[in-house]
Amino acid sequence: MIWFVLVLLAVAIIPFVFEAARKPADPAKAPGDTVQLSQGITHHQWIGPVRGPVVVCIHGLTTPSPAWHGVAAGLGQLGYRVLVYDLYGRGFSSAPTGAQDRAFFLKQLGDLLDDQGLRGDLTLVGYSMGGAIATAFAAENPDRMKRVILVAPTGIVMTESTFTRFCRNVPLLGDWLHGAAAEWRARTALMISAEDSEVPGLHAVQLDQLNKKGFQRAVLLSRRGILSENQEAEHRKLGHDGIPVIALWGDQDQVIPLRALGQLTQWNRAVRQETVKGAAHGLPYTHATAVTEILRDVLRERD
Repeated sequence: MIWFVLVLLAVAIIPFVFEAARKPADPAKAPGDTVQLSQGITHHQWIGPVRGPVVVCIHGLTTPSPAWHGVAAGLGQLGYRVLVYDLYGRGFSSAPTGAQDRAFFLKQLGDLLDDQGLRGDLTLVGYSMGGAIATAFAAENPDRMKRVILVAPTGIVMTESTFTRFCRNVPLLGDWLHGAAAEWRARTALMISAEDSEVPGLHAVQLDQLNKKGFQRAVLLSRRGILSENQEAEHRKLGHDGIPVIALWGDQDQVIPLRALGQLTQWNRAVRQETVKGAAHGLPYTHATAVTEILRDVLRERD
């Protein structure tokens, strides 16, 4: 009986032992710059000319800021200054503990914008979870906004696997299961989609991320935080405030299904919607060229 209990205890602590043994991201190795903000270090990078209209790109749940490099390079060639950054727990940014709800991510974005001297006339481009962050920030700061561009945003309609739903909803046991299996599931999915990216080296970045201390915890905290929030009120407010909203969707997206397009239209009748043919959920990097072309047309129409 004692041996059985010991085996159970060993199995229970293995995920946490593996997490403790992982190394945190080293900001000294980051391209671009890092800055100490109120919640930790944030890695960020400017892409494009020294002067020009500013576009701030916010990445999603798992793939850090290089997810935007293809789109950012294209916008830079069009004369836009593009700021990309790593959300806390991703890339080369710090991985603080605690809830990862809207207040957590809005504080990071607000701190970074203030540090960079960006007060107004902002174009926010948010992908997946980054779309939820952009939406929430714009709803709270309408006077600072020029437009919001959403790429397969969360906060409207999202599908979940049984595994993800269990880990998100069940304390303790969900933490253990996520720590034991989430990395393996993510690594398997990345190996299947290894050839899909238009961004050179992104697959290696995605794989390396899985080994960083705090990353898996950040993913679970975000699922329990901002990814559990419905943003109907925020989208209705953007429409009421007259902030231009453009939404891009992948017609093959299984994470944010295309029915989200119709739901968003009900909340904000003024939104402009575009669909990228053949794109699944990774469209900013799997279809970077197509996304850039759409953004080029949108930005030129309104600038």
